[in-house]
Amino acid sequence: MTSKSVATALTLYRSRTLTLEQAATVGGCSTAQLEESARAFDPVPAEHAADD
Repeated sequence: MTSKSVATALTLYRSRTLTLEQAATVGGCSTAQLEESARAFDPVPAEHAADD
């Protein structure tokens, strides 16, 4: 699992090109690791950013 492969997997998942499971396979990690990485890259969901 490299940061580049995880970033690519996250991009494909967020664009709804891949499912979470498929993106984890592309990223070379588990779905839990991919979800954790997603939170690290975007810790505050966009719909809640305006609440700050």
